[in-house]
Amino acid sequence: MASHSLSHVLGVSQSFAGRSWHWRGGNMDLGDDTNRDGARLDDTILSQLLMTRGVAEDEVQKHAKPTMREFLPDPSEFRDMERAAERIANAVIAQETITIYGDYDVDGATSAALLVELLRGLGVEAGYYIPDRLLEGYGPTGEALVKLAEDGSSLIVTVDCGAMAHEALTMARDAGVDVIVVDHHKCSADLPPTAALVNPNRLDENDLAASHGHLAAVGVAFLLGIALVRNLRAKSYFADRDEPDLMALLDLVALGTVADVAALHGLNRAFVSQGLKILARRERIGMAALMDASRLKRAPIASDLGFALGPRINAGGRIGESTLGVRLLTTRDPDEARDIAEKLSALNEERRAIEAEVQEAAEAQLDGQHNMAVQVVSGAGWHPGVIGIVAGRIKEKTGKPSIIIALDEAEGVGKGSGRSISGVDLGAAIIAAREADLLVAGGGHAMAAGMTIANGKLAEFTEFLDTRLARDVERAQLSQSMQLDLSLSPGGLTPELVNTLEAAGPYGVGWPAPRVAVGPVRIVKADIVGKDHLRIIASGGDGRSFKGIAFRAAETEMAQTLLHRSKGRLFHLAGRVKIDDWGPRPAAELHLEDAAFAD
Repeated sequence: MASHSLSHVLGVSQSFAGRSWHWRGGNMDLGDDTNRDGARLDDTILSQLLMTRGVAEDEVQKHAKPTMREFLPDPSEFRDMERAAERIANAVIAQETITIYGDYDVDGATSAALLVELLRGLGVEAGYYIPDRLLEGYGPTGEALVKLAEDGSSLIVTVDCGAMAHEALTMARDAGVDVIVVDHHKCSADLPPTAALVNPNRLDENDLAASHGHLAAVGVAFLLGIALVRNLRAKSYFADRDEPDLMALLDLVALGTVADVAALHGLNRAFVSQGLKILARRERIGMAALMDASRLKRAPIASDLGFALGPRINAGGRIGESTLGVRLLTTRDPDEARDIAEKLSALNEERRAIEAEVQEAAEAQLDGQHNMAVQVVSGAGWHPGVIGIVAGRIKEKTGKPSIIIALDEAEGVGKGSGRSISGVDLGAAIIAAREADLLVAGGGHAMAAGMTIANGKLAEFTEFLDTRLARDVERAQLSQSMQLDLSLSPGGLTPELVNTLEAAGPYGVGWPAPRVAVGPVRIVKADIVGKDHLRIIASGGDGRSFKGIAFRAAETEMAQTLLHRSKGRLFHLAGRVKIDDWGPRPAAELHLEDAAFAD
């Protein structure tokens, strides 16, 4: 499985996962020299990590410690931003009844919480409305908007939804209520009627605003907050009151950005980097309770937002009460915060069980889809609240864009959620399918999309996606390889190395976490823990050993080889290095993603 080509890291041209190993940038083979000139080596590693993620050499320091001052644009560059700020400012001054209409996921919850908290700081107790995923589905409905108007709301601000809600927003306009849309999902050229529509992905946006199309909705909401405070300042609103602390809202921005899998470059890096500092202070009662429920005692890092905090907020919208996330993030009552956080943790455990059942059923359908560019699987009775997670699992398993559809046979429609691979714009394809009358509703962005489809159009929809995306998927798969940042001996896997790697974070989509290769090593021990996680202990010729774990990998060729065919063999291992702090002192462990023979 290994060759000696200089173009491959450690000579690996085909790993157990069928991938070749290449340097993400220049050669960073540290070998046994990981302890020489420690500080200088740390600087070298940090600089290389940044430059291989697109940072110019003369901007390394700017990106090493991303600040709001360096990356924040003037919000007025965005279309309708000043119109939106002016309308909300007038509502604040007149003490109008304002309702924030959010989506039921983490981005929607944090966006809604951000505006509720900001308006509270401005002296207005805004209401909020989060639709029920099962009963109402994604986005604003005309019935809900009209009902909010009838109940007294003169201004409604939708967050993380609304960009494609033409029918609902027309009903709201006809009912005489102003609606401002704050969104980031892809738009069509024909925009719905609104008092203002702020979205960097509007097709008519200028280049500067469009360059921020990677923002999550909560990031767009934060920019609106800046514009609103500036507008009120110009109206002398703060002559006899303090201005709200906008920076204190960055914990919400960080959580929503990471949980929505937004690309972590540019402004998003500053949002998350600064937001993590706010989170570490544990000043927001709901966030502190959520961290406690997640058993997170140390200061959180970006991955905690995506794998510990975010899923708990999501669980409320997926299988529980859609308002739990906003309630948690805006409460001032520690007892209420603790109760909601514990409830969300329980719902998250329930979600995992439901998800496992749907995933097993979905994977059973994959055998008949080997030749399809996009995996589209469906089933009656599947819980719509977990299909997005399962789509992500199927995507990882197959390396193809995947869509999971929960069919409602009584209603004759299915609710679907899709996840894509880098280089394949699934959101644009879903909008095209909708415009081709193959979907009842649908939208999204490049890496994720949602849809509603008539059951009778499943076959035609699947064929449409296969035809439209086949070439893009083929190109994306041909370019897939294991991109490595460092290779080193086992002795180089230290907590200090982990700290150096983390310094180039936060990591996420568009700013990939570093991968390292370690070897050659022998497998001292290998077994299965939990349901299907591979655990290993490996040792190298330098006499040092380390632990490794490969999640959900028990049935892979890599796991089976390391479990049953490793005796007397040498291996190269590749993955991400993390801190294992379960023992008496912190140690570095490898989160194993791939392996190859080294002999």
